[in-house]
Amino acid sequence: MNSIAFKSFVGLRHSSSEPPHFSAQPKPITLHRKLKVVAGKYSPKVQGRNLRVAIVGGGPAGGAAAETLAKGGIETFLIERKLDNCKPCGGAIPLCMVGEFDLPLDIIDRRVTKMKMISPSNVAVDIGRTLKAHEYIGMVRREVLDNYLRERAKENGANIINGLFLKMDIPKDKESPYVLHYSGYDGKTGGVGEKRTLEVDAVIGADGANSRVAKAIDAGDYEYAIAFQERIKIPDDKMVYYENLAEMYVGDDVSPDFYGWVFPKCDHVAVGTGTVTHKGDIKKFQLATRKRAEDKILGGKIIRVEAHPIPEHPRPRRLKGRVALVGDAAGYVTKCSGEGIYFAAKSGRMCAEAIVEGSENGKRLVDEGDLRKYLEKWDKAYWPTYKVLDILQKVFYRSNPAREAFVEMCADEYVQKMTFDSYLYKTVVPGNPLEDLKLAINTIGSLVRANALRKEMNKLNV
Repeated sequence: MNSIAFKSFVGLRHSSSEPPHFSAQPKPITLHRKLKVVAGKYSPKVQGRNLRVAIVGGGPAGGAAAETLAKGGIETFLIERKLDNCKPCGGAIPLCMVGEFDLPLDIIDRRVTKMKMISPSNVAVDIGRTLKAHEYIGMVRREVLDNYLRERAKENGANIINGLFLKMDIPKDKESPYVLHYSGYDGKTGGVGEKRTLEVDAVIGADGANSRVAKAIDAGDYEYAIAFQERIKIPDDKMVYYENLAEMYVGDDVSPDFYGWVFPKCDHVAVGTGTVTHKGDIKKFQLATRKRAEDKILGGKIIRVEAHPIPEHPRPRRLKGRVALVGDAAGYVTKCSGEGIYFAAKSGRMCAEAIVEGSENGKRLVDEGDLRKYLEKWDKAYWPTYKVLDILQKVFYRSNPAREAFVEMCADEYVQKMTFDSYLYKTVVPGNPLEDLKLAINTIGSLVRANALRKEMNKLNV
């Protein structure tokens, strides 16, 4: 792979000279091994070539899928219009992703070991006391991470196409190819691009919340949030404060149903917020987020403004025929936390693995049954996580008093340990029965106090 030059920052070490030493993280998946064959005995063999698969979208989901397919013997095409795309994204990744996807540490801008959760009344709770010495939340820039994953896929044999996907002709039988129509941009076609077509045997839609692949298979709509983010270059002395610290603000002023954030990047901070219910007021919420953090970002200069839709729940349909959706296109963003990077990359890999296994490493055609194995594994592994976070958002983001209760809960060391362990390693952590009982009692107490406070506030507003 061509070398990618990134600026080095204090506290980061290069993966080339020192291997990761995360004792609790999963081992990287060895993708070049022969995967278990599960193709049906009537699945026809591909004659004179290998299975062809197109991935539409070059984010974490598309990059991870492309690498897995290419290593698995599939003729792989990845179509992405904006190869330098900077998606508005907080950029937080869990520790397990570093090892699981074999990410070099020099693409991680910051290793966050401290967080502040700040309530509507500006009560700040420090989070991170339970982290071990080697544990952290990685902060990345999407343009860096996405490019790295695409380049690694290319190194392993994937064809990266700079193009805009337009539409798809769906075959009428189970063996004919899908025909993708796209505008190609290769430096010779000019700004308008050149209309081209591509025939493939299966398609992975990794093209985000506004997925054209999803529309092509009538996957249905979903509710979405608008994320708005400003990258702000702040003075060096103020950047020291955010060296390994991230902030999250909750309150009706910053968002009626989400949170505002200040996340550190390489030499600047990302300040943003999001909302589902009041999209037209997003700039007002962004202004309030900046106001809440004003003393810490004073003197900063806005260097980039970004906005993007974020799905709130999975689409009604994520699979049809030999077409499957992954990442944001499928709706894999968690409520409450808004996390999506890890789940995008993981779903892309899982979908690709199902294709590799079902096709005998590219020697046979696949069908809907092969791709459905990906959905079954995904839902079994992650559906409970989505449901729990959905409930938490409905309970604690519904009013300012409830948010005060939420921040109060975050001060509990047991809550912090359970939360971080689950987030960092993407596993359901077994709790201590006695501590769980205490937590339940404390949660009820916090909600009772929040409800009483809400009633008193309502009286004052009458």
